[in-house]
Amino acid sequence: MKKCKIAQIGTGHDHADGKMECVRRRNDLFEVVGVAEPDERYFAANHNKEYYQGIKWMSVEELLSIPDLDAVLVETEELKLVETGMQCVKAGKAIHVDKPAGEDIDAFTEMISLAKQKKLPVQMAYMYRYNPSVMKCFEMADRGELGEIFEVDAIMDTEHSASKREWLGQFRGGIMFYLGCHMVDLVFRFMGIPENIIPYNLSTGFDGVQAIDHSFAVFEYRNGISTVRSTSTEINGFGRRQLVVCGSRGSVEIKPLETNRHDLWSEMFVSRADMTRGKEYYDIKEKMPIIPITGRYDDMMADFYKMVMEGKENSFSYEYEVMLQKLILKACGFDLDYKKQVILRKQCWLTGKKT
Repeated sequence: MKKCKIAQIGTGHDHADGKMECVRRRNDLFEVVGVAEPDERYFAANHNKEYYQGIKWMSVEELLSIPDLDAVLVETEELKLVETGMQCVKAGKAIHVDKPAGEDIDAFTEMISLAKQKKLPVQMAYMYRYNPSVMKCFEMADRGELGEIFEVDAIMDTEHSASKREWLGQFRGGIMFYLGCHMVDLVFRFMGIPENIIPYNLSTGFDGVQAIDHSFAVFEYRNGISTVRSTSTEINGFGRRQLVVCGSRGSVEIKPLETNRHDLWSEMFVSRADMTRGKEYYDIKEKMPIIPITGRYDDMMADFYKMVMEGKENSFSYEYEVMLQKLILKACGFDLDYKKQVILRKQCWLTGKKT
């Protein structure tokens, strides 16, 4: 098996260390050939970390000139991800870009369009797409086992320090932009393009912090309503991250959505109509067996390898990623018409799947 020659630009993203740890550990798939950090602050803070020991540091220009470089991990701070991704695409490199895809939808669309034109894989780093429980739920929904999906309720909470919440102030959408984006992705994947999005983005004001740290968005559909909630002030918020998918024939609960235990990634419960009929005042559900995973990013990076080295088609199309970013920005309170130029309103935007 030929290894993917991969390098990383940026160490400022919260996921940067974890991605580097993953690709180095998966040395059966990847050969890490360099890392670049153009920001002196992040270089000073990160270059001595264990994740980067033994890797050659270089400039972005040197990195993109590495002979036979196959792909780049783009792990800069959030508002520079798209700019850096575009540099890589112009250099003809496949890219894994961390989330979210910036506040400039035109710049992101331009990057995606050029990548599509050059037939370069682009993987956006929404890791919950690869959560085993979520993937199982995708399969059940796609096979029609849940019937017509009419509601998705997604919660992505955490407990940030006051300084971290101050940091959120750089983003117009605050915590919805930073973390809620993961759940907007899942709502879109299950429900498609909404008729309307109503955002609520507020500051709790705790500790005197005025950044948006408590967000809620309502997604209106022809046949139902879905919601995304994200807050950075909830005690044990990480433990209450969850996804509920409701259909006419069954419902799925994934609670918690994620744990930090190596033997248990998440827990999934299914309720089917034939189990609950006539028992509306009972909690009747079946626990589904889920295969634990070895690392948070392992399945995602293994899929990226297949895209780059084996020509696998990305399950999430270029068009899907652009529309997703529009929905995220709308949920953040941006004034944009996400339905403009949408030709197929019922299109699911997923490769290989028809509606």
